[in-house]
Amino acid sequence: MVNRPDTEMANMIIFTILTLLVLLPRYWALPYKRVDTGTPTCGYAACTAAVPGMLNVHLIPHSHDDVGWLKTVDQYYYGKFDGIQRAGVQYIIDSVVRELAQKPERRFIQVHTGGDSVLLEVVVVAMTTSIVYSGSSRWRQRSSGSDGCNNDKCSVFMLFQVHPGRDSVLLEVVVVAMTSVLYSGPSRRRQRSSGSDGCSNDKCSVFRFIQVETAFFWKWWDEQDEDTRDLYKSLVNSGQIEMVGGGWSMNDEAASHYHSTIENFALGLRRLNDTFGSCGRPHAGWQIDPFGHSRETASIMAQMGYDGLFFSRLDYDDKTNRIDTRTMELVWEASANLGSSADLFTGVHYNHYSNPSGFCFDINCGDDPFIDNKRSPDYNVDEKVQQFILFVNNQLKAYTTENIILTMGDDFNYQNAHMNFKNMDKLIGYVNALQANGSNINVFYSTPSCYLKALHDANQTWSVKEDDFFPYASEPYSYWTGYFTSRPTQKRFERTGNNLLQVWTPFSLKGYGLTLTGYTMADLINCPTVANINSTLLPFGVNGMSTRVFNLLSDSNEASNLELKSCLLLNISKCDETELAEDFLVTIYNPISHSVSQYVRLPVSGDSYTVTDSNDEEILSQLVPIPDSIVNIAYRNSSARNEIVFQASNLPPLGLTTYRVTLAANKLQGKLSRDLEESEESNEDDLSDDSFEETDGNDRSFEEDDDVSGEELEKVEAEGDITIGNDLISVSIDGSNGRVKSITNNGIEIPVQQEFLYYEGVQGNNAEVLNRSSGAYIFRPISLEPTSISETVSTSVHRGVLVEEVHQVLNDWVSQVIRVYKGETHVEDNVSKEPITRFTTNLESEELFYTDSNGRELLERRRDYRPTWTAKLTEPVSGNYYPVTSKILIRDQNKGLELAVLNDRSQGGSSMKDGQVEIMQSSNNVSLAAQERLLAQRILLAPWVFISRGSSDQTRSVNKKQFVGLTNSLPENVQVLTLERWTDNSLLLRLEHILEKDEDKVLSQDVSINIQNLLSPLTVNSLRETTLDGNQWLSDTVRLAWTSTDTRQRSEVSHDIQDFSVTLSPMQIRTFVVGY
Repeated sequence: MVNRPDTEMANMIIFTILTLLVLLPRYWALPYKRVDTGTPTCGYAACTAAVPGMLNVHLIPHSHDDVGWLKTVDQYYYGKFDGIQRAGVQYIIDSVVRELAQKPERRFIQVHTGGDSVLLEVVVVAMTTSIVYSGSSRWRQRSSGSDGCNNDKCSVFMLFQVHPGRDSVLLEVVVVAMTSVLYSGPSRRRQRSSGSDGCSNDKCSVFRFIQVETAFFWKWWDEQDEDTRDLYKSLVNSGQIEMVGGGWSMNDEAASHYHSTIENFALGLRRLNDTFGSCGRPHAGWQIDPFGHSRETASIMAQMGYDGLFFSRLDYDDKTNRIDTRTMELVWEASANLGSSADLFTGVHYNHYSNPSGFCFDINCGDDPFIDNKRSPDYNVDEKVQQFILFVNNQLKAYTTENIILTMGDDFNYQNAHMNFKNMDKLIGYVNALQANGSNINVFYSTPSCYLKALHDANQTWSVKEDDFFPYASEPYSYWTGYFTSRPTQKRFERTGNNLLQVWTPFSLKGYGLTLTGYTMADLINCPTVANINSTLLPFGVNGMSTRVFNLLSDSNEASNLELKSCLLLNISKCDETELAEDFLVTIYNPISHSVSQYVRLPVSGDSYTVTDSNDEEILSQLVPIPDSIVNIAYRNSSARNEIVFQASNLPPLGLTTYRVTLAANKLQGKLSRDLEESEESNEDDLSDDSFEETDGNDRSFEEDDDVSGEELEKVEAEGDITIGNDLISVSIDGSNGRVKSITNNGIEIPVQQEFLYYEGVQGNNAEVLNRSSGAYIFRPISLEPTSISETVSTSVHRGVLVEEVHQVLNDWVSQVIRVYKGETHVEDNVSKEPITRFTTNLESEELFYTDSNGRELLERRRDYRPTWTAKLTEPVSGNYYPVTSKILIRDQNKGLELAVLNDRSQGGSSMKDGQVEIMQSSNNVSLAAQERLLAQRILLAPWVFISRGSSDQTRSVNKKQFVGLTNSLPENVQVLTLERWTDNSLLLRLEHILEKDEDKVLSQDVSINIQNLLSPLTVNSLRETTLDGNQWLSDTVRLAWTSTDTRQRSEVSHDIQDFSVTLSPMQIRTFVVGY
């Protein structure tokens, strides 16, 4: 039977349809390439203009995505353990991108790079047309710019929705230029009220989305193919994606040191700049979740070129006052030293960072959607619109312009972005429809930067703030000051990691002979634990750094097999490299920019050692017993019972020095034993003056019994006080109770009583405000007075030629070692566990004390007082606690004396009574007067010790023994903050002045540095200054200028460069790209 032509045609149609049904879904799943948009159009030029005379409501859709909280980073990203928290960041970004493909009226915003998101803006143009085509809907890329869109501005996608026998609607997505922010959190969309870029009001609806935390974003980015990346880049170039924030993460502002804050921002901004160019540079900061805000962070952001900052958390009492006085937006003068270059416009969100009540349309929320079918019994449009209008009018009462910002999102929102955007579309449409009836409310999708521009265009005068936003209380009895001190080990890891980073980066410079590949700053930042450091960083040290370091220090091939190892468990006096070796090298890198001397302590298993310096000359050394409280730690698997102590003298600036340590043939060989023997004889007559003095007057290496490890040292209790010290400083211990009694510095004795105490926390059920518990975040003690841990202290004394020590034990979980080294002007105390330590003096501090802001400028604190409102503290103790990043001090102006406590990790502290300083967790150093800044530098940037085991021939072959990184030591008030490889023939250099104005008559002055001959291995041939982050030329940076109520004439810092010579003013940091 022969087929009829019409039958053949029908079969062909059926075959074609079946083929399309199979192939089209695959075609639709492919990423869609975007045509080249030509010259990038982004930044403020892409913003929708506010409508004069109307209340312009800027909707900011966003998803706040914590880079680790209840789950790990990977668990949050992939969506694992939804039972703990329903959160999958990859789905947030994927969902928004799908919405762009399926719904041409939608767009996407990404703010931050490591956890913050980006803005995508979509203009939807509706046209009615008849399409002769059978099948489902699909996307098609258009090259023409019809309907008012020029080819050089627009990239067009078309969706054909075909229904048999009916006309179809063509939806055309016009890409409109926007700006971008880095933060994987907030998302939003916006309706354009103007018809710029070819879009008129009666046709367009513009959508945006913010996602914050860039760490997540880059994780997502690395998984995408080139087509998806090209699409994303085109959205950034067109301004549809706006980066906000831009740091690797939204860093905490209380516990973070300024070094780490700068690195966090610089890393995120560098990758944004390298990937997206100038359109990827943020204009606004987005610090919506830190528990309080530091002045130094604001200063850093201003120096990086940001025009403004938005945040959510501030003290509830402060917020109430600001709402009443309409000062929710202000100019933050963030430095007492740097003038207007550190000023930053700052806005406080009205409703935390959440959706208005009743308007959370996310899958994680329970609010009703818009039900706009009037035949439905649940129809609610009128009710919701009026509820929204009431909310925005109430919010307007707290602000002073015709613009308000509305955050539309929350934690891990937009995993199903369709629900959010569809309901926000309806919200915008129904509210704006009332304008026809005289409503003055104009709602549209916006961005933090566009809202910032609208405020700037308002051209009004703003109030000023000079202090910070600490401490933060979310409600009465809930002061978030516990986190200043919780998890102290992690805080110490962070500080140690920064120390290692500053050691590592100079060795990436080609001219130093240490070009390293395969490792980035992100590798360092993503190693928060000792295990990760050992597995990730130390192989880098072995494989990349060891050979090159020893090539600098030796001409012999014998040294090439030596490896550099770090002892990362010295806090419990454990290091296999030194304990198991009879001959080892100690290579020390000095990251400070001038020559310093540093005492080195290493655990050893032997009884006597000799130490030789870089000239092969034997130097003084001393064996000191490890405290019993350390030796008896259950998980400390170590054979060491002593530590070898020696002084590494005159370490070259940014340079290397080696020392050799060898096990002596007998206990009386070498200077170590001879000097200790002399010390023993000279101290025997002094035993009657010391409480719990060891009978040999020195250390355990002189016990006659060879079984030193298991022997209990004989102690004798004597009458009177104990004094340890040197010619410059000494500490007296009360013989009756074993506590610190006084400190004498340069002949001036200050009574200092040290106590060990603890606050007992409230144990509530958190069901109501009065039942708030004390915990890791909130500090809420039961009583105003802490409880003493122990009334008496068991004390033993160990004296030697280099260091004198007092070992104190209060109970089985609190112990302390007080040390005074020869030639030092400060006292060290190392505490293994301590809830509170309090120092009481006779200084008249007049209710004032001072804490540092992220390790930089000092801020004055007054007990029970806030500078900007009348404080009513419901928690008198925790309400007076402030973050102590590196220093807390009290001063007696009449006596000209001060007591300062310097720490090796971030903590919380206060002065609850005149003459007192108290800090939580362990403190590290006590210093009096003018050397505090320099001492703080030595704590922060401690010389890094590497250990190398090998044969005698190998260790002896290291003959150069020193490498000098700077031609000369810089002045003591100047530090090379950053020195790292930038490109093949350039490096990034940050120089900082480490003192404030009026801190020292000599060192608090401007200082000039010639950079051309600064770096000894390199010849500098070009120099250009950048913003603090290093990603924008300073000469190209133009920040928005704000008018404030402060009419004072303020001194400004200079940025002149004269023949490679630069000048630094107090507290100034200058960043340069240096060509060589």
